[in-house]
Amino acid sequence: MIQIEHVYKQFGKMEVLHDIKLTLGKGQAIALIGPNGCGKTTLLKSILRMVIPTKGNIFFEGNDIASTGDHYREKIGYMPQIGRYPDNMKIGQVIETIQSLRSNVLKLDEDLIDNYHLKQLYHKRMSTLSGGTRQKVSAVLSFLFNPTVLILDEPTAGLDPIAAEILKEKILSARQEGKLILITSHLLAELDELISEVIFMQDGSVKFHKSVEVLKDQVGHQSLSKAISHFLKEGAA
Repeated sequence: MIQIEHVYKQFGKMEVLHDIKLTLGKGQAIALIGPNGCGKTTLLKSILRMVIPTKGNIFFEGNDIASTGDHYREKIGYMPQIGRYPDNMKIGQVIETIQSLRSNVLKLDEDLIDNYHLKQLYHKRMSTLSGGTRQKVSAVLSFLFNPTVLILDEPTAGLDPIAAEILKEKILSARQEGKLILITSHLLAELDELISEVIFMQDGSVKFHKSVEVLKDQVGHQSLSKAISHFLKEGAA
């Protein structure tokens, strides 16, 4: 579904992505992990054409995204780490405005609107919201148009435990539906039940891309966080 071929990205003299090669397919739920500044968010934004690679190609469903226009993004639901919305708009206005831009979608996925009881808060202005409520709005928008690909950047950051659990259940449901899911998170224990594969990045490069089961078997740990820690310490990457 997404093919990344020899992608590099430089900002000035600083190389942020170095020779990224990945194949990402339907039904995969992939954790993209690594230390701060390793290039995770830049890679995700490159897939979305929010960042233009210095070199290399990214293909979506076999088409080079550099030459096919932005229509492919209609199939992607993106949840940024920090959602930025006009302060003077109300929650309902934000959601309705985004809906109006995508009027060709016949069936909306409003599960999270209902589960987060957001309609009761539609009158609230974005400037008055807590970080957790803004995160709920971002989650709603990422799922709203039934995308085939979900890109979720630190999706549970700022959410209370109940809201985080609701979102995790929604992610699991999307995985069962065969969607491609890319998640970044520093909370490895939280990812354990959600994901099928791990991509570990460091210094702008992919150190490994492995299934969770292979990773755990190789290091003899059933905990994802312990498996990754052991893997790195042994230098097996």
